[in-house]
Amino acid sequence: MFGLLARLSQLDAGAEAAVRVIAAFDALVVGRASVESLVRSTATLAECAAGMTLPTGQSVQFSKDGRSLEPEHTPVESRDVVDVVGGLSVWLEHVEEHGPLLDLVLERFALAARVLSDPPRSISAADFADPALTELLIAENVSDEELARAVRLLGLDPSLPLKVAAVATAPDRDPGADAVALVARSQAPARAMRVATVGAIAAVILQPRAGLASVIDDLNAGLRNQGESVPNFSERDIRVGVGADVLPHRARESWVQARLALKFAVPGVGTEVVECRSLGALTLLADVPPEKLAANIDVVALEQLAKSGGGVQDLHAVEALCRTGSLRHAAAVLHMHHSSVAARIARAEQILGWDLGTPHGMLRARIATQARQLIKNVSLE
Repeated sequence: MFGLLARLSQLDAGAEAAVRVIAAFDALVVGRASVESLVRSTATLAECAAGMTLPTGQSVQFSKDGRSLEPEHTPVESRDVVDVVGGLSVWLEHVEEHGPLLDLVLERFALAARVLSDPPRSISAADFADPALTELLIAENVSDEELARAVRLLGLDPSLPLKVAAVATAPDRDPGADAVALVARSQAPARAMRVATVGAIAAVILQPRAGLASVIDDLNAGLRNQGESVPNFSERDIRVGVGADVLPHRARESWVQARLALKFAVPGVGTEVVECRSLGALTLLADVPPEKLAANIDVVALEQLAKSGGGVQDLHAVEALCRTGSLRHAAAVLHMHHSSVAARIARAEQILGWDLGTPHGMLRARIATQARQLIKNVSLE
């Protein structure tokens, strides 16, 4: 965790703050903090009143400066409440600037309360903080009992669907750190976010409090927000694949789909985030051996285009045209004038040897660009 903090401090303050929240609650769990210590620490961390209602009906609450409060202090309607389990609940007092970081505090507060409410022998604090639980949830050949335990220890709601995202970044970067920074910069308050690094990819489990409908938009917003606030963000080569909505015990299905979608993600041309279900029949290309794709005449032509003078920019114009379907929309994606894009497309057509203004020509280009991207992402297997 502290190694991740060090890496995140180089990314942006928002991401570092999010992981410091996680580290603070992990420390409380590892130390088997008392109810009073957990609530007091949460109140001072969130800088607002916090409280916990025990299954016995007893209420423990503290102000933001660590003072014990009477149960009548805060009316119920001015609290954000999370029902944890078996009559145990936690809450934070409403504040004017209620952002994603405060939602993260509330979510971690609830998870810590769940863990600490169990006897020490029944749950391991190391398990709580260990990304191995996330890996277990998306692994092959895991028993139903192990999956149920992982879901419980990760603090996921077994009755609510989740999505799994696969995040890749530049070879010299830590995909886990960049994944945490990306989600921390998105606009949706997460009910639960769990991250584990699997090879060269970060697996991100998302179970947003507001539902899954906005996950793709939120991830795109996270990319935009980081790009605006973090120096040299474009050099990170971040791309994301997103799987289907599934219940937690079926997280592996979403993970497999996310890894497949990741192979089609292209940084820099508006397709950094790809949802598997949006690909449709294009996923059939992933079953073709990479060497066979590379030998295809249209893929070879794209490689020749990329190696020509100004070819990389021309290829980006072709990719944007394939994705948007019009020169004007492609120009908007590339932040260029449409006449400049038209000139690049014309140069590309001369090297490729076919007309991109026809449906057949667009289909060839679309398949060839996706095949080329699959070849480049063969290391993500």
